[in-house]
Parts: sequence; structure tokens; C-alpha cells
Amino acid sequence: MLSFRLSAALLVMGMAFGASAASVRNEPVQPITPAEITDPAKVELGKKLFFDPRLSKSGFISCNSCHNLSMGGSDNLKTSIGDRWQEGPINSPTVLNSSLNMAQFWDGRAGTLKEQAGGPIANPKEMAFTHELAVEVLRSIPQYVAEFNAVYGKEDFGIDEITDAIAVFEETLVTPDAPFDLWLKGDDNALTEQQLAGYQLFKNSGCVACHNGVNLGGTSFQKMGLIEPYQTTNPAEGRAAVTGKDADRFSFKVPTLRNVELTYPYFHDGAVDTLTEAVDIMGRLQLGRHFTDEENAQIVAFLKSLTGKQPEITLPILPPSHDNTPRPVPFD
Repeated sequence: MLSFRLSAALLVMGMAFGASAASVRNEPVQPITPAEITDPAKVELGKKLFFDPRLSKSGFISCNSCHNLSMGGSDNLKTSIGDRWQEGPINSPTVLNSSLNMAQFWDGRAGTLKEQAGGPIANPKEMAFTHELAVEVLRSIPQYVAEFNAVYGKEDFGIDEITDAIAVFEETLVTPDAPFDLWLKGDDNALTEQQLAGYQLFKNSGCVACHNGVNLGGTSFQKMGLIEPYQTTNPAEGRAAVTGKDADRFSFKVPTLRNVELTYPYFHDGAVDTLTEAVDIMGRLQLGRHFTDEENAQIVAFLKSLTGKQPEITLPILPPSHDNTPRPVPFD
């Protein structure tokens, strides 16, 4: 009898799950699913490294400096501030939901989060360190040596394990349960009339041709300025810097629109401060569409419905440096 009741209960649960799955609306955008953590020790190690400024020459800049998890995974600056107050070359994209992108960086030069994680450490305009020095610093800290040994089974870890741990942590930084996701999953009350009108306009105007999929972007490279040229003083060449092809000039990875309300300023050059202006520019330059004030407000309202549940991060207590740990050089 107990076995029968359990089987019946499981059947009911399965039917409910099937009904829930079937209730997802047939739209060109899919809801985000929560992260599944299979190796919590590696995630915790990656979190420490993400917040550890000792991976920079100055001992002041960490991954979180430019991808602030209290600010939508970005820094809300036109371009980021690097070593010795250097001005970064391009707007810092959000790290939230970055695991859903087909590639990393605006020009897609990194295929994975692991590959991306190593870039800023050795970039002289960003963290201004070297991979060798980063490894030397971490290997000099007994607690890190113990943690790497526990996670990877080796004390002689290198940049491969460092970037892998950071990437595994970043894979957990997803933002499910935005109002729009709840609507996609069948909640008719999750969106306001203005937001729903904005989504229909977003879809019917052609925005969704590039901003689609789970991340509403991140799945293709597109030229900035299809109908009208985009005017900017930023020297970034886009995809052409990777492929060497002139046809790829000013072609950038389509950014995610997830949490876009939080990740201002906008575009690769960070030239636009507000969603209202961004919608107006993209309508004209990419679609040849001049949105009315009402239409613009509707699309902006829809975009604000894409703000999901932010990762709840407990700040890690970083292991103390050892007597032999190389000290930072912030003013050299």
C-alpha cells in the first residue's frame, strides 16, 4: 500500500511537472533556469579568486572591480578603470548570465568563460599582472594550496586551474525568475499591460531577430549601424580585430538584455546613459524605425521586466598572505 501511494504521488508530481513544462509559452525567448551546483568546493574556491585583488599587480583590482555583483555584474562606467587609473578600451559587459553567451568579450575573442578569465589578469591596462606571477602569489598562500589540492588533487596548480575555478563560479551567476520569465512560464499577471505591449512591439519590430534565446542576445555578431552609421570616437574594431576581415569591422557580439536596467551605460563604447536613448538609437540605426514616445516607453517597460533574481553572494573571507607572498606594487 505504501509503495502504491508513493508511486501515485510520484505520478501526480510528474504530471504536474509535465503540465508546467508544457505551459512555457512558444516564444523566441526562453526562461532562465536556476544554476545547478555540482561541485560546491570548486565554486567556493572560484568565488574567492573572483574577489581576490591579489591577482592584480596593484593588489587592488579584482574580477569584481569591473563586474560588480552589487551592480548587475558590471561597473556602471563608460569604460572600466584599470591599473594606475588607466582608461579601459571598451565598456565592461555584465558577468551575469555570461555562461549563456556563445563567446566572451565584445569581439568574441574568448570562446569560454575559462578562457576569458585569464585575459584581464595579464592585460597591462586592466589587472596588469602575469599568469606566472598570479600563480606564484597563490601558491605562496597555504590556505589556497590546501584548497586547490582538495578541489583539483594537486598542490602544483597553475593558471589552468585558477581560471577553471573562476569560470565555474561565474557559471552560477544566473538570474532566474524575472517578471518576463514568470510570464513565459504561464503567469498572466507577471507583466503589466505596458510591459506586454512593449514585448509585442519589441518582437514585431524586429528587435528579437538579434536579441533572442535564453539570454536575449549573446548568440550572434551584428554590425553596429545597419541602417545608419553609428558615430563614436571609440577605436574598437569589433569582430575584425579577431578575424582580420574588413567585413567584420564594427561587428560586435549582441549583448544580453537580461538585467539591462542595471547595466548602464550602454553599447560597446558606453556612450548612452539611459534605456530611453538606447531604444531610440537602436530603433533608428538597426531597424530604420522611429519609435514614438509611447512606443519607446513601452519597450523600456518591457526591458525592465528582464531584471531577474540577483545572485545572493556571501562575501568570502580571503586567506591571508604568507610571509613569503610577493607584495603588491600599486604605485610603480
